[in-house]
Amino acid sequence: MANDRRTEHLDVTGYMGRLVHLGVTGSVAAFKALSLARRLLAAGAGVTVTLTPAACRFVTPLSFEALGASPVRADMFSPDSARFAHLEPAQTADCLAVVPATADFLARLSLGLADDLLACQALAFEGPVVVAPAMNPRLWRAAPTQEHFARLIARGVIGVLPDFGLMACGETGQGRLAREEAVFAAILRAITPQDLAGKRVLVSLGPTREYFDAARFWSNPSTGFMGACLAMAAWLRGAAVTVVSGPVSWWFPEEVPVVRVTSAAEMAEACLDCWPRTDIAAMTAAVADFSPEPYAGGGKFKKDTADGAPLVVLRPTRDILAAMGETKQPRQRLIGFCAETDHLVEHAAAKRQRKNCDLMVANPIGRDGTGFAAATNEAVVLDAAGRQETWPSLAKTEMAWKIWDSLNRL
Repeated sequence: MANDRRTEHLDVTGYMGRLVHLGVTGSVAAFKALSLARRLLAAGAGVTVTLTPAACRFVTPLSFEALGASPVRADMFSPDSARFAHLEPAQTADCLAVVPATADFLARLSLGLADDLLACQALAFEGPVVVAPAMNPRLWRAAPTQEHFARLIARGVIGVLPDFGLMACGETGQGRLAREEAVFAAILRAITPQDLAGKRVLVSLGPTREYFDAARFWSNPSTGFMGACLAMAAWLRGAAVTVVSGPVSWWFPEEVPVVRVTSAAEMAEACLDCWPRTDIAAMTAAVADFSPEPYAGGGKFKKDTADGAPLVVLRPTRDILAAMGETKQPRQRLIGFCAETDHLVEHAAAKRQRKNCDLMVANPIGRDGTGFAAATNEAVVLDAAGRQETWPSLAKTEMAWKIWDSLNRL
């Protein structure tokens, strides 16, 4: 299920200097805005908050202040409010996000009404606006709500559709506030420079499994974390991203199609099918170099009835990166990865040239804090222009950002 998918690749930082103004309206989901505010602050962004009078019935301004949001306002005419609080977000914030957005607020925003502090702020705001509706399924399905929401999207407002599920009222349907990751990602994309806009990016990630019998396979410890970080960073920077994923489970926005595969042969077919329509490919997947010939008896090999150990014959799998390098067009860019225990630079340089890659990222393995399943990594990066960089231990989320920066310099 989607809620079980891993989300560590969203634990990004580096948004210091960016400011998000969070608007909270009177939905039972208002308390979920607290966790969202905490996550934005952890990413380095500043957070200011305005609550509608109805929202204050569900959550208090003090709760947001305690997390570090400042200023937090709730009343346009409060003596504590700034003289021009209704204009303040338009003057200071990089994004205005209304989470949750009720049916009433969607209607007022659509019609340009400005009868409370948050409505005034939204009407005056000229930057990116994100709305994440939350309401009873009947209210969401209502024709006026759908018309107001469609009108906002047509104006350029970024809408995060509500989820399906059990509601607080006991009914089931579409109306639940979207999961936090979806709202958080939409806000981050709205405040991220879009230097990959218009680019179609393919990212392969995770291991492959090469089955010997019905129960046993040849594989490796890859979790796909580095690839998930790269895919997410590319999407945040404006790219249209497609992910080809081995048997691991990572959450991605709905706009990111995920092609799920198991074997090296399946991954080769999926990647080579996408490649002609791709501008940039980052091939992070740890594809098995060999695949065992299937057990001749079919089914599961039985140790207690076998005459000795089975004979396992390994056959080489298709070299996906080399096949892509052979057909690479001048408009395309190809990023390769290699994991080595020794002679890192020599192996990386030879592989970059042999596979016709524009960028080769070489990671040391065999020690703590690097390579498979680690939250951090080290790298030597070589590009087609002859540049070489050595990166010390970095969070993989940060390394993903640096890889796209390096590619943009070519």
